[in-house]
Amino acid sequence: MKGGLGNMMKQAQQLQERLQKVQEELAQVEVQGNAGGNLVQVTMTCRHDVRRVHIDPSLLAEGDREMLEDLVAAAVNDAVRQAEKTSSERLSAVTGGLQIPGMNLPF
Repeated sequence: MKGGLGNMMKQAQQLQERLQKVQEELAQVEVQGNAGGNLVQVTMTCRHDVRRVHIDPSLLAEGDREMLEDLVAAAVNDAVRQAEKTSSERLSAVTGGLQIPGMNLPF
């Protein structure tokens, strides 16, 4: 019994180390969210750090601030969904689809 428990603890520690490595990698992975037919693009990491916001110049010429704000919000929300999907896929590959309590990611 002792050997079995020791092996299980060792496997849990190895899993924890692999998860930590994947989280560190995800902090560098960039995803892109789009809105308005790519008129607004937001690039963020899977850690939800926004790296870039691109606004098509045609939107600036129109001068509709409210529409621009809505498109930026929609692009950010799209990028968040992409980040969560990417994080989930990468972590699932490490855990073999095992749902681990307390692992509400990305961080």
